Amino acid sequence: MQPYDVLVVDDSVFMRKIITDLISGDPALRVVGTAKNGKEAVELVKKLNPHAVTMDIEMPEMNGLDALRAIMNEHPVPVIMLSSLTQEGAAETIKALEWGAVDFVGKPSGSISLDLHKVKQLLLEKLHIAVKTNMRKLSRPAVSKPLLKAPEVPKDPRPIPAPAPRAERRTAAGTAGFEHIVAIGTSTGGPRALHQVLSDFPDGFPAPVVIVQHMPPNFTKSLAQRLDSVSRLRVVEAEAGMILESGTAYVAPGGYHMTVARNGPHSYKIHLSKEDPRSGHRPSVDVLFESLLPMRELKRHIVLMTGMGSDGAKGMLALKQSGAVTTIAESEDTCIVYGMPRAAVELNCVTHVLPQQEITAKLVQAIAREP
Repeated sequence: MQPYDVLVVDDSVFMRKIITDLISGDPALRVVGTAKNGKEAVELVKKLNPHAVTMDIEMPEMNGLDALRAIMNEHPVPVIMLSSLTQEGAAETIKALEWGAVDFVGKPSGSISLDLHKVKQLLLEKLHIAVKTNMRKLSRPAVSKPLLKAPEVPKDPRPIPAPAPRAERRTAAGTAGFEHIVAIGTSTGGPRALHQVLSDFPDGFPAPVVIVQHMPPNFTKSLAQRLDSVSRLRVVEAEAGMILESGTAYVAPGGYHMTVARNGPHSYKIHLSKEDPRSGHRPSVDVLFESLLPMRELKRHIVLMTGMGSDGAKGMLALKQSGAVTTIAESEDTCIVYGMPRAAVELNCVTHVLPQQEITAKLVQAIAREP
């Protein structure tokens, strides 16, 4: 079998050599070219038609974000972003994931020899996913909605009011008295999927939303900030002890398990822990889902979206068996990686298999039917 072709893009000669050497260690991959800026990358993608691209973000002449946009518009191929682990780098990476990048890897830091083994493992794993990605799912414009514009929720006949100004929306969002809770788990392709789903929620949504997205520290904060700017929900990176409120979404911080705990009658709070990773993940979707098992007094609505592996499937099964009202798996049609949803479908614990753009409408409908 012919190896998959990879284009390496970085303005540093040293980094281009390092990344090329890392990729060349895998017989299933080969580097067919390198580019020193985004402009060269766009041209070489057209010329070489690689199966995947590794893309630095900060480059002269044309940066990685502009190059990514051009590639997605002109000649879509799977792109893995190489990101600095700073807060600014994290914010740019979240944009790249929304604009069509398959995934990202943190660039080796100053102590390169210590980082290299970990970076190599992650890079090769993500390239193997990227080269098999169906680009039709990434090249369509998934996130072209203007910030805070009220999107129409399909299949719901009730009109949706325009979003309140930011300050009003924050004040009106939260009440600690609720009867429903939504829990969402996702991994590869998740930021783009979450953008779609969270931007579709109507104003005054009568439940909190708790979210696990497999992602390292720093990046989850940037993800929450970005989602907050496009959703009529208030979206925050979860902190220990936060009281759950309706109309608010809580993103598990990278590096911590997030669970929901009782905080007295009709009150619930966030608990964070550094317990061992579950199946290699911290935060873990299963850990979040399992924390909802004792809360039978709440009407629980559970969602698994795009991601590799099976994290969350067993937790969804347990919740279904304990009376969860709704269990949704994203359909293969819109998943970047149909792993976690497939695992749930195979366990026969899914009530609805839906494309990304129909998930929020189903949640709104389910909650309206179960007052």
